[in-house]
Amino acid sequence: MTPTSSLAAPLALPCGATLRNRIAKSALSEQLGTRAHGPDHRLVTLYDRWARSGAGLLITGNVMVDGRALGEPRNVAVEDDRHLPRLREWATAAKTGGTHAWMQINHPGRQVPRNLSNTPVAPSAIPVTGMAGAFGTPRALEHDEILDLIRRFGTTAGIAIRAGFTGVQIHAAHGYLISQFLSPLTNQRTDEWGGDAVRRRRFLLEIVAAVRAEVGPGTPVGVKINSADFQRGGFTEDESLAVVAELADAGVDLLEISGGTYEAPALMLGNPKASTVAREAYFLDFARKVREQVTIPIMLTGGFRTGSVMADAVTGGDIDVVGLGRPMVLEPDLPARILNGDAAASNTRPRRIGVAKLDAAAELTWHTTQLWRMGDAKEPDARQHPLVGIARYASAAGLDTLRRPLRRGQY
Repeated sequence: MTPTSSLAAPLALPCGATLRNRIAKSALSEQLGTRAHGPDHRLVTLYDRWARSGAGLLITGNVMVDGRALGEPRNVAVEDDRHLPRLREWATAAKTGGTHAWMQINHPGRQVPRNLSNTPVAPSAIPVTGMAGAFGTPRALEHDEILDLIRRFGTTAGIAIRAGFTGVQIHAAHGYLISQFLSPLTNQRTDEWGGDAVRRRRFLLEIVAAVRAEVGPGTPVGVKINSADFQRGGFTEDESLAVVAELADAGVDLLEISGGTYEAPALMLGNPKASTVAREAYFLDFARKVREQVTIPIMLTGGFRTGSVMADAVTGGDIDVVGLGRPMVLEPDLPARILNGDAAASNTRPRRIGVAKLDAAAELTWHTTQLWRMGDAKEPDARQHPLVGIARYASAAGLDTLRRPLRRGQY
C-alpha cells in the first residue's frame, strides 16, 4: 500500500459507469473554438495529451448550449449536429486509454463580455458589479425563453453523447446562468422561477431532468455547484445543501463542489491565510457537510497540490474524486506521476503580478495561454511572465472582437 493507493481505486457511479481512478481533470475554459464555434483541431491535440495524463476523468471546458450567448470569443457552442465530425475527433482523443471524457455544458447568462453582446440575458436585469464595465446590463428572460434554454441543455447533452463523450457535466457554479438562478442576489423574480429558494432551484432541476431524458439512465450526469458564492445576501451554504439533497434525489452521478463568482473569485485566488489543508482543499469543510447529508459521489476542486492531502481526503471518506485544474496545465502528466509515486506534489505556483484587482486575471490568462501552447503541440512554458499571458490573451481576444459571433438573432 502506498500513501496514494486510495487514489488509484476505481469508483463505481450510480448509473453503472466506473471511473478507473479518483483523479479528474476539472474543467478549464480552453477558448480553442473555431470562428464558427466548433472544436478547433487544437482541442483534439490538447485532449490527446491529457488522455495520457493518468487521470481517470477529463471534463472539458464550458461548451455553450446557445451560440448567441458566449462567455468568451472562442467558446465552443453545440446546438445541433453541424460540428459532429470534429466533436467525434475530440471525444475519441480524450478517451484514449480508457479515460472517461465528459462534456461540460453551460450558458453564461449575464457573464457575456460587452464586446460580444451589450444586452445578455439573465434571471433578472441585474448587472455584474466591480468588473470595470466588462459586462452589459442583462435583460430578464421571458418564461418561454427559460423553457427553450432547458431544452437546449438537453439537446447539447444528447449531441455530446452521440459524438462519443462518455458523460456530461452541467455547470451550475461560478456565477454563470444556472448559478444566477440559484442566487437571491441575481434572481429577483417572483414567478415560478424565483421568489424563494425552492423556485430559484427549479431551473437547475428541470435542466437535470431534460439532460437525463436525452442521455438515458446508464450515462453519467454530473453537476458542478458552488458551496457558496461568497457575497453578502447571495447563495449560501445552507441553500447549497438543500440543492444538493434534491440533486441526489434526481439521480446525479457526480457532484463537483467549487465556489465563487467573477465578483468574488474564491476558486481563483484561494485563502493564503488558511491552514495547509484548507489552502489545498478550499471547500473541504463543505464537502464534509454534503457527505453527512447524501451518499452521492463527491468531486472536490480547488487548491489540491500534494498527493498525501489528496489521498487523505479520499481515504477519510470526505470525497470520492480529486479535481485538478491549474496543476494539469503546467504538469499535464501529474496524475500518473502521483499515482506511480514519482511525484509527491505539484510544482504549480501562483501566477500573479501583485496588483489585487489584476491578480485573478493574471492567473486566468497565464494558464489559458499555456493551454494554447499545448494545443499547438508545445510544452508548457513555466518561465512565462504573467504580464506576457495577459498581453497574449488580450491580443487574441482583440482580433476576435472585430467580428461579432452572434447569429440567428441576438440577445
